[in-house]
This record gives sequence, C-alpha cells and structure tokens, in this order.
Amino acid sequence: MRFRTLFVYIIVAAVCAIVTTSSGCKKYEGIVGEDGSPSNVIFPSSNVSYAQEVQRLFNQTCAIAGCHMGSSPTGRLSLESWSNARFDLPGVIVAGSPETSTMVLRIEGRVSQRMPLYRNPLNQNQINGIRAWIAEGALNN
Repeated sequence: MRFRTLFVYIIVAAVCAIVTTSSGCKKYEGIVGEDGSPSNVIFPSSNVSYAQEVQRLFNQTCAIAGCHMGSSPTGRLSLESWSNARFDLPGVIVAGSPETSTMVLRIEGRVSQRMPLYRNPLNQNQINGIRAWIAEGALNN
C-alpha cells in the first residue's frame, strides 16, 4: 500500500512539473536594454509614473504572450493594466510596502523563481523604480 501511495505522489509530481514547464512564460526575444536587461525603460528616482514607466516595463517584460497577459495569465496574474496588477492577486503589490510585495521579492530573486522568467533580470534602476512606485503608494498615475 505504501508503494502504491508513493507511486501516485511521484506521478502527480511529474505531471505538475510537466504542466508547469510546458505552459506559461516562454523565452521572449523582444526589446533589450543597453545593459542586457529585458527592457529599455529608465525610471526616475522618485515620482514614478505608472503610465510612463511601470506599465511600459510590464508591457516589455511581463505582459507578453504566454506570460502575464490574456484570458489565462500565468499564475492568475495579469499585468496588462493597473487594476489587474494591483488587485488580481493580493500581496503581489502591497501599496506603500515594497518589502512585503511579492513582486519585489520575485524581481529581486529572493523567493521562488526570479522574474522575468527565462529572461535576463531587470537592471537595478528598474528594480529600484518598481520599489519606489510601490513605496509611493502604487498609484495609477
């Protein structure tokens, strides 16, 4: 009986691994910044604009086919709009608190898989820009 239970667990784990790696984000060959980052967006150190910087970054690195866009976005998180980014999954963006925002933890590679998946990491300016936008209240500005 133990062998059968163990066998079932192994099969379930294998199926989950196949589904996870065969769906979701794919390698994307799009815009590349001069430093090799997957975006050419440059953030100011403060007064970060969602429309001018954050959404442009998301459009170039996250809200792309097979990742965080469309009717079935990876991880149930769409980054196609401010309301999706802010409210699709609680905890991803915690306004005023970049340290507890899952998005920051993921783009810095401190938890789970670093984002963007299968691409070069964001550069420090872009990470600092996302942190500043969240610290400033993650406004739709």
